[in-house]
Amino acid sequence: MFLYTKAYLQSRRGRRILQPAALLSLVLLCGQVVAQTATPILVELFTSEGCSSCPPAESFLRALDSAQPVSGAQLIVLEEHVDYWDDQGWKDPFSSHLFTTRQSDYVDRLRVDRGPYTPQMVIDGSEAFVGSDRAQAGRAVGKALKEAKVKVEITSVRVENGKISLHINTGPLASKADVVVAVALDHAESQVLRGENGGRKLEHVAVVERLTTIGKIRQGDAFSKDANVDMGHDGQEHRIVIFVQQSGQGKILGAAMARVPQKSG
Repeated sequence: MFLYTKAYLQSRRGRRILQPAALLSLVLLCGQVVAQTATPILVELFTSEGCSSCPPAESFLRALDSAQPVSGAQLIVLEEHVDYWDDQGWKDPFSSHLFTTRQSDYVDRLRVDRGPYTPQMVIDGSEAFVGSDRAQAGRAVGKALKEAKVKVEITSVRVENGKISLHINTGPLASKADVVVAVALDHAESQVLRGENGGRKLEHVAVVERLTTIGKIRQGDAFSKDANVDMGHDGQEHRIVIFVQQSGQGKILGAAMARVPQKSG
């Protein structure tokens, strides 16, 4: 667990990140990879509405989600809002300490020199970097495309009494792993009144509301299970992401995404 001092936060806020290159850089770096079936790659962005450096990274994440610019890849994106900015003038309505802990665990395992910061992007649980660094994202996605993935399937998705019901199947795993369900708002907007982004209207995509481990897989086993998870903001569009991650919050072994119907049936 990390402790975040005001001096640390001030030094981090003072750091300026490079202006992002054109989105085309991802295509130039990774577009040469062609596959019959798109390889799912999980893109996690740790962010906060209290951080003035985060909106460009969130805009980049939205572009990855909507444009899917990398041939052969299905980029499955998640925004995870940390809570260590919440005492700096604006409490992020989407923040959770769960995401702060998840980010800190990545920082420990991936040996990130500068520690947790925002915006921070993690590709397939294997590589972390500044979330608006498009060139680095291109390299990381290209590397992830070379990794074999286990097949993950989501079927029978429906909404009943404020819960999402679904069925999950995976292929056999080469190592021990956790099966994790993320329930995310498809899109969200927020009018920030105070803090570094005071006066700005922010847009978000795939904002995680629930992140739950629903099963564990032994080495050599496959996984098949019916699951029920809380929906969160009923009446708003959601997506559900299932990913299989090596035990100890290791690398992502497989993932899938499905839209959640707003009404049962």
